[in-house]
Amino acid sequence: MAELNKEYIAKMEDVLGTYEKPRNPEEPVVCLDEKPVTLHADVRPASPAAPGREARQDNEYERCGTANVFCAVEPKAGQHFIFPTPDRSAVEFAQVAFQLALQYPEAETIHLVMDNLNIHRRKSLTDLLGKEVGSEVWDRFTVHYTPTHGSWLNQAEIEIGIFSRQCLGTRRIPDLKTLRQEARAWNRRINRARTKINWKFDCKAARRKFGYKRNSFTRSKNQCCCYACQLSRFAYCEIQFYQTNENGAFFRITGRVSKTSEDLPRRQAAGFGHTDC
Repeated sequence: MAELNKEYIAKMEDVLGTYEKPRNPEEPVVCLDEKPVTLHADVRPASPAAPGREARQDNEYERCGTANVFCAVEPKAGQHFIFPTPDRSAVEFAQVAFQLALQYPEAETIHLVMDNLNIHRRKSLTDLLGKEVGSEVWDRFTVHYTPTHGSWLNQAEIEIGIFSRQCLGTRRIPDLKTLRQEARAWNRRINRARTKINWKFDCKAARRKFGYKRNSFTRSKNQCCCYACQLSRFAYCEIQFYQTNENGAFFRITGRVSKTSEDLPRRQAAGFGHTDC
């Protein structure tokens, strides 16, 4: 993870605060990200499965270039959107943003969570649709950018993982047409099932994890990254590790890590932590 500074925390709390809001059809929360897809074709036709014999596929394949997939999801509604495109250009992003805006005609605003990629900007829409129309479409969104090196906060990453496993898998897709057909079929199935994402990491969890206080973007004095402090979320932890003595022989040390930060002598006596924990 990147350095935990004021900008990182501010953007992280903005995204997490957006996730914590109850679902409101007038203000849907949509997460968007993209994934490159390598296209492969079979050199020899695959042999389908038959009674008593598994399907067979030759190891040799032909590279057919690459494509791109924009994955968007409204996590709390179980609404999924897949947009296969030839590439990851500003023109393609503008078309995806336009299609997303059309999906919510009654919404007052659409909370859009995405990373800081250079095409994720108003300019992409105004260059394609013109300044007036492009700005009108962009203003439909309330954009929440994840911090730099903070893409793990984007639930579209989970959507990409689900799509990769369930749709792409290990099979070979030779061209963009086939990719679009397969993506549409998968999109229909998952929307029919209304598969939702149960996101549990909130602002309170972030403050506990990274050791900073609300409205104060500084780490707690008791926050440390040593092994003992990382385990301090448990009441007590029995830990064993090995060290060598002055003669080079191994011996075992068993220590008990307390949850409270005031219990420094116990930690240091057991060989854990630092003097500045």
